[in-house]
Amino acid sequence: MKVIDVYEQYFAADAVVSGVARKGAKVTLTATSDAGEITYEATVTLFPHRDETDFAVSYDAYASEVLYHGKGRRSKKREAALTETLWEVFDRLAASLGGTIDRSAPLREARHG
Repeated sequence: MKVIDVYEQYFAADAVVSGVARKGAKVTLTATSDAGEITYEATVTLFPHRDETDFAVSYDAYASEVLYHGKGRRSKKREAALTETLWEVFDRLAASLGGTIDRSAPLREARHG
């Protein structure tokens, strides 16, 4: 099984989960391939981000959605199509956790794999 973070970035966020303020969000688009099948999954994790060095990810404020699953392998064309609506998915996942993500306030540069 091969797992690749196609896109990963940290942003400022606003939420309260389990009584803890969450001021950061980690968003990812992950591709997992195994035995001739590929799965693309979007994830959002909200975390406290108490200071500029605090990137400790919390596992109690996590949501994910499978965007594609089928036969095949990693495809730049498919990834481009998924990326077009990716922020709608990230916003929906953050809302399901009771939070919002501030796209205009990245905490780190995007990483592409």
